[in-house]
Amino acid sequence: MVERRPTRRRRIPDRARLKGAHLKGADLTGADLGYADLINADLSDADLTGAFLGDTNLSNANLSNANLKDAILGGASLLGANLSNANLIDANLFDANLFDANLSGANLKRASLFGANLTNVDLTNADLSAANLRDAILTGATMPDGSIHD
Repeated sequence: MVERRPTRRRRIPDRARLKGAHLKGADLTGADLGYADLINADLSDADLTGAFLGDTNLSNANLSNANLKDAILGGASLLGANLSNANLIDANLFDANLFDANLSGANLKRASLFGANLTNVDLTNADLSAANLRDAILTGATMPDGSIHD
């Protein structure tokens, strides 16, 4: 008779509850904040280089002047987030929801925005050099030159 071991269920990660957290200027280089609740958090001037923020809720968060170089934000909710002047070089925003976000002056060189929702986003003076915007939704977005995308 073969003894059966109990099967392990795949554990769904608990969401870190950091709603409204004050993390201004924090060094979060390489941090794993996947699935976290960072609604209304202040991450302005924070260093999130290479951080994992997949499926994180950053709705209405302040990420102005934050360094998000090489960060992974796939599937993240950034509704109404302030990403003005943020460094998003080589960031992965695959399928992220940026509805109504402020990306004015943001550096999005080589960023992947594949399938991202950029409806009503402000991209005034943003750098989109070599950014992947394939299948991105740009309805109502203010483009870097100030024009409104249809």
